[in-house]
This record gives sequence, C-alpha cells and structure tokens, in this order.
Amino acid sequence: MSTAPRRWTRALTTALWAAAVLVTGPTAASVAAQGDSAPAKATNAAATRGHAGEPAAYEHYVALGDSYTAAPLVPQLDIAGGCYRSTNNYPSLVAKALDITTFVDRSCSGAQTKDMTQSQLPGVAPQFDALTPDVDLVTVSIGGNDFTVFGTLVGYCPTLRASDPTGTPCRDEMRSDGRDRLLADVQQTRERVSAVVAAIRERSPNARIVVVGYPQIAPRQGTCPDRLPLADGDVRYAVQVNKRLTDALRQAAMSNQADYVDVWSASRDHDICSTDPWINGQYTDPSRAQNYHPFANEQVAVAGLVEDLLR
Repeated sequence: MSTAPRRWTRALTTALWAAAVLVTGPTAASVAAQGDSAPAKATNAAATRGHAGEPAAYEHYVALGDSYTAAPLVPQLDIAGGCYRSTNNYPSLVAKALDITTFVDRSCSGAQTKDMTQSQLPGVAPQFDALTPDVDLVTVSIGGNDFTVFGTLVGYCPTLRASDPTGTPCRDEMRSDGRDRLLADVQQTRERVSAVVAAIRERSPNARIVVVGYPQIAPRQGTCPDRLPLADGDVRYAVQVNKRLTDALRQAAMSNQADYVDVWSASRDHDICSTDPWINGQYTDPSRAQNYHPFANEQVAVAGLVEDLLR
C-alpha cells in the first residue's frame, strides 16, 4: 500500500467521525467494508443442538466485528467506549429474535483482525476477551479495515476522480508497481481472517461459528458520482475488490468448518447507487448511518439471514 493512501485514510477517519462526535459526545475512529456460495457446514456440537424440526437453542452469544457489524449511527447509538455501536445492529436483532440469555457485543468501528487480541481503544478490551468455553454461538465479520483496503476505496480513490473522470485512475495507481496492491492485500486478509476463526474455535470449542460476509457497496452497472464519487471506470474496480474481500471471508469460513452468511448475494440491487440502498453514500446522516456504512434496513436483512441459518 502506498504511503499516500495511508496518510489520506488517517485524515479521513478523523473527518468521518466529526459528525458523530458533534451529535453524541466523545471521540472515536472508524472505517470498514464480500462471495456467492452456499453456507459451509459447521461440524461442532452446537450446530446440531436442535432436534429434527426444532430450532437450535443458544444461551451464550458473542458478536465480533468491525463497523459493518457495529453499524455506527443506526438508531439507537451506543458510544461504547468509542466503538460507536448501534443497539439495533444485526447481532442485537439476532439475540432478541432467538431469545438468547447471555449476549455480548464486542463489535467496534474501525476494528482490524489484530484487535481481536489487543486493545483497539483506551479502555476497550480485545474482542477475544469475551470468548469463554461456555460460549455456544459466535458471529464474526472482520477484515475490511486490514491494510486500509476499505479506507482506500472510499477515502483515497474518490480524490483521484478529477484527474480522469471516465477512466480508472485508482486502479491504475494501485497497479503502478506491476501488481495490484489492493488485491494482494485482500489475499493476506483471507489468511488473517482464517486465523481469527481458528482462534475462536480454540477459545470457545463448543460454539457454532458464523462468519458474516460483506454487502455489495458499488453497483455492477452504472455510476452515481453524487453518492459514490469514484471515476467511472473505477466503479467496476471497486466491485472487484469488494467481491474479492467477501470471498476471502467465505474461504476463511470454509477452511475452518464454520458457517458462512452470504450477504453479497442478498444485497444485489441494494448497492449505494440503487433505488433501495442498504449502504449510505458519501454524506453522513447523523440520524440514519455513517457515510459508506449500513443503513438499518441492511442490518435487519443481515439479521434475517443469520436467523434463517440458526433456526
């Protein structure tokens, strides 16, 4: 990753949270952001807890993830030590729908895979601290912030549009050294997410593990520079990176015999440019969603996918 995108992303992170800080108080950090396939079968005991025709019952659920799990600014907002977590994000909806006795949500905006085992923010414990042997359900969605992949796509790449509005200035810069830096970073992300899933199983060996993929952010066809200000040719590049990222999560789930929730397929025709978007565009709406982050309807849809898998 070139140093220019990294510097720009740090500046973007501060700007992204300015609106949230004005509305809610303390400071924080953010930035986050997918595979067509049937869910991988889980082999642990929790996966087969229910009898034939009966839903499996879960008593101790832990949710792990980044801002696509935390859902910053989706009402109602819990500052959560700087993690900016919605009380109506998909883990909260799942816990309510399944009447789960003990629910712990450790998702945090801006989280990377490293934040599973180290403190992301002062006073915020590593997400893995919530994992114990008695946990019987874990959902996890992580990886979009590693190597600033998501921040580069929605933060740095739009600044290149003016140089070539109908071309592919972002893709060209990412390939300037002879390889595609973003796609190479995503490949390393797959290995990191796989290690995260394996470590969850070590800490909570009786848990059913569900890896939740990312949604489609950019449209497969067309552009909408007022909402997603990428150069016209870079919209297709964003779809490629977005898809490769969610494939990385799917592969990490399959390689560890975990379940996978295919949000990518479910979110088709709900990209930023669509008439029924699940993801907010470039402008933060303090009453609905952080820019480039899920609306409440996306969280409801993802919760439904998870519930369907678990029932």
